[in-house]
Amino acid sequence: MSSKKKKAQMVKAINERGCLLVYPLENRKEPASLWSELYPRTKMRWEWDQEGDNRVAEMWVLREELSRSEEVIYAKWFRNRATFFSKEVFVNLLAYLGSSQGRLQLPRSSQEALDSFLLDSPQSTKVIKENLGWQGKLMESHYNRAMKPLWNYLLLVGYGEVQDSSFPSLNMAASQNLFEDLWLQSQNLSPEKAEAFLENKLGSDNPFFKYAQKMAKSSAQL
Repeated sequence: MSSKKKKAQMVKAINERGCLLVYPLENRKEPASLWSELYPRTKMRWEWDQEGDNRVAEMWVLREELSRSEEVIYAKWFRNRATFFSKEVFVNLLAYLGSSQGRLQLPRSSQEALDSFLLDSPQSTKVIKENLGWQGKLMESHYNRAMKPLWNYLLLVGYGEVQDSSFPSLNMAASQNLFEDLWLQSQNLSPEKAEAFLENKLGSDNPFFKYAQKMAKSSAQL
């Protein structure tokens, strides 16, 4: 199957399921992943040598391409893992979590980072650290703490990668900037209506829905 067909298959799976990890967690059935959707009978093995399954690396490449497609949305969300969303689920999550409706009180460092992304998006990991003066190992934990709420509440999305160091670096953008139309749509939804949609679409026992509930409850303690 060509990469174009695989990407189309991935987009279809994301839109049908609403929310998918890229890779499974310890090959468990839930939460659902792109790997389990495309290769339901194959256990995924993290082996990058010559004997490894080249579909693992191929999916990572397709993930990067999909994140730039704007057909679906990519973020480090569920337990800080690579997660894709359909547009309708993303809109309802923004409303449910209060991200687009001014209901979040971010920590000072998180707000500082978000303000930088709102002024200039996308930015790579290296660039945002330089812009905020957060370079070096001593600032790594500070950077991670500041970024975590931005990912958890989908204030940031991933948008491809750039080669700005020895390894590719994730390009990140403010959701409000990159998906302005979806951001505005979410402002017209009540949290109750958004929660009902997500429960119906994902299922009340779905790990993604439960994670969203956890984030919604935690928003007052940021």
